[in-house]
Amino acid sequence: MQVSELAIYPIKSCRGIALTQAQVLSKGFLWDREFMITNEQGQFLTQREFPQLATLGVTIDGERITLSGEAIAPLSVQTTNQGTSQEVQVWRDRTPAIDQGETVAQWLTQALALPFPVRLFRQSPHPLRIADPHYTGRTDQPVSFADAYPFLLTNTASLAELNRRLEATYGNSSQQVPMARFRPNIVIHSDHPFLEDHWQTVQIGALRFAVVKPCSRCLVTTTDQQTGQRNPLKEPLKTLNTFRNQGGQIMFGQNLIPLAEGRIAVGDPVTVIGTC
Repeated sequence: MQVSELAIYPIKSCRGIALTQAQVLSKGFLWDREFMITNEQGQFLTQREFPQLATLGVTIDGERITLSGEAIAPLSVQTTNQGTSQEVQVWRDRTPAIDQGETVAQWLTQALALPFPVRLFRQSPHPLRIADPHYTGRTDQPVSFADAYPFLLTNTASLAELNRRLEATYGNSSQQVPMARFRPNIVIHSDHPFLEDHWQTVQIGALRFAVVKPCSRCLVTTTDQQTGQRNPLKEPLKTLNTFRNQGGQIMFGQNLIPLAEGRIAVGDPVTVIGTC
């Protein structure tokens, strides 16, 4: 097995960036979910309610980010971690974050065509948000603005099995989906679907990761990650539910925490260290 894809999503729920190598930090890849769009009360926005977030592109050059969207000129802004601090909400967590200013707030409000104004926040370095210790086994595991854990890993063979079932159901390939629907950080290439369900510790290149929890899936998987359009048949979630429902949740992929910092790259070997 080896790494076939790496990706970061600098602004939560916006378009990702494919990488050939990535810097592993304790809270996730460098720049992954470092930023988040909120309403004026600090409540986070995601594709679950606002699928048009998928149409916003992001590039990073040093501390400068460039945003692009449909029917609006791109915007390039210098980010800051020393601006106005405000508490923002990610699911049940309230955590401090740094407002990125009026210019980008106005651009995002226009680009998303929302009936209310939005703000862009950067995660504050202190104090860091902490991942659920019930699954990580530790009370000091930091996490970015990701839903819950630092890394999400998926498997090409698992996607192939899902797409095989979709083709069998519909008699053609019209409902098959790319891996982008699942917004992973690390994609591994293997010949065996869902073998990742049984991992406890995995080594990727020179770094080891603990596999802490299956990833439950939601409406985002039915959203085209280029156009923001929802699948009217609710695929692939509908088909996933027929064979990946575990305790009332639909699972695809595994959440990881790093056991060391460093770098990994596309092509790195993947070795299973411990299974359950």
